[in-house]
Amino acid sequence: MYHKDLYGVITGCNRGIGLSILKTMSESGANIFACVRNVSQDFINLTKKIEIENNNKIEIIELDLKDETSVRKAVSNINNLNKEINFLVNNSGIIHNKLFQMTKIEEFYEVFKINFFNQVLLTQGLIRNLIKKKNGSIVFLSSSAAKDGNFGRSVYSSSKSAISSFAKVLSRELGQYGIRVNSISPGLTDTEMMTNSTSIEYLNDIIKNIPLKRIGVPVDISNLVSFLVSDNSKYITGQDFRIDGGLV
Repeated sequence: MYHKDLYGVITGCNRGIGLSILKTMSESGANIFACVRNVSQDFINLTKKIEIENNNKIEIIELDLKDETSVRKAVSNINNLNKEINFLVNNSGIIHNKLFQMTKIEEFYEVFKINFFNQVLLTQGLIRNLIKKKNGSIVFLSSSAAKDGNFGRSVYSSSKSAISSFAKVLSRELGQYGIRVNSISPGLTDTEMMTNSTSIEYLNDIIKNIPLKRIGVPVDISNLVSFLVSDNSKYITGQDFRIDGGLV
């Protein structure tokens, strides 16, 4: 229970890595503002179950990173609850697969809006709340694609590279306030988004080059997030953590 009494914001909590982060942080005692684009009854029921199991509090916040107005409203809703935020996990994002010469500039705008610009806006809106504590942590979910430059992912790789660079700069600006900022760059991770964007043939080829001989699972990522949010990592900031099973 080493996150007991902490309050944090996590985006993209309805599935995949985000849902795993929500569960892991809740299990360790943290109270969560769980941001999702669509608030379904199934998700409401799930969060109630998690609350009962872990004796914590989960506030569901509607947040659509496609919509700047939605981001500003979410920031206002969180800040108006008068809870001091200890951590922020910017997990939400979309993937994009297409050859560069076939990609419209509007697609660049759309992906960057979700994967970068509106994450920056959300962070900016919550930063004053984080500064109050003089001891906080911000984690951004980037991707190994940011450095690997995977074929057909010019838009996605660029947006994730932008978020990693932003996290590095922010770590230097916010260190004076006791706030740590890091990013995580997962490799292939077993999520619905990966399944919908990666062929079985490609996946099998990749696994041959992974020393641990498997792709990641969401809890691999959420365990690292939990560490970066905790005081166990209080001297770690400005880092990008690649978690890919040692892919070579």
